[in-house]
Amino acid sequence: MTSLAEFRATAIARLETAGVLTPEVDAELLIGHVLELSRGEVQAKAIAGAELRSDQYDELSSMLDRRVAREPLQHITGRAYFRSLTLAVGPGVFVPRPETEQVAQFAIDALKAVPGPVPVGVDLGTGSGAIAFSLATEVPHSQVYAVEVSAEAFEWATRNRELTGATNAALVLGNLADALPELDGRVDVVISNPPYIPADAIPRDVEVQLHDPSVALYGGADGLDVVRQVSATALRLLHPGGTLVLEHGELQGATIADLLRADGWIAVSTHRDLLGRDRATTALRP
Repeated sequence: MTSLAEFRATAIARLETAGVLTPEVDAELLIGHVLELSRGEVQAKAIAGAELRSDQYDELSSMLDRRVAREPLQHITGRAYFRSLTLAVGPGVFVPRPETEQVAQFAIDALKAVPGPVPVGVDLGTGSGAIAFSLATEVPHSQVYAVEVSAEAFEWATRNRELTGATNAALVLGNLADALPELDGRVDVVISNPPYIPADAIPRDVEVQLHDPSVALYGGADGLDVVRQVSATALRLLHPGGTLVLEHGELQGATIADLLRADGWIAVSTHRDLLGRDRATTALRP
């Protein structure tokens, strides 16, 4: 038998040495995943002197080795948390990030403000479905369409549609450039978290470099190839006055605002995340 407190301390030290930015959080989430406990319960049991069974210790040791090697925590546990949702994730799909939760709020607010009985939203490049299913579950009278080009990511989105119960969300496998022609001029809100990293840039996070699919990361030489496609598709889909919400990198706000204005968008506005970094741009279709 090994004490939970001892394993927790060892895990934190190993994760910190490996360069994991949140070693205490990750250690407690791994332990909590195996023991089916919250982080607070893990802390309480460690203080109370709880012990790990040998099978629990072996499973946790294996998971810790994977995290020390910088495999994403979400791949190890198979879960990612986004707003009120618990999503299934793994190889082949982009792991949703906390900063995207705030971006999704812009689209949720816009959908809620639509006066009609069934507001229509579109998520271009849905990945795991995190944004689309948040819209669908938080605005339950809406109809949401989620478009994804990657067959691997589409499988995860299909699974997550069932897990979240987002029956008012429809999944579409295909290129976002020519997606949903039957909705031209009828959509209220379009949101996208497109790949926006320049082709020759190296992501800061090791987990992103090694495990997130490149199709979800890189957007051509200047990082804006898919952004341009999103702009064109959203202009086609939205009715006049419809809302576009775009997530982007912290250094791209001004460039994307200029790009959207050149395409004819109005009321273009850049928004900062909780750390004060440019994170999203919204605009209205003229």
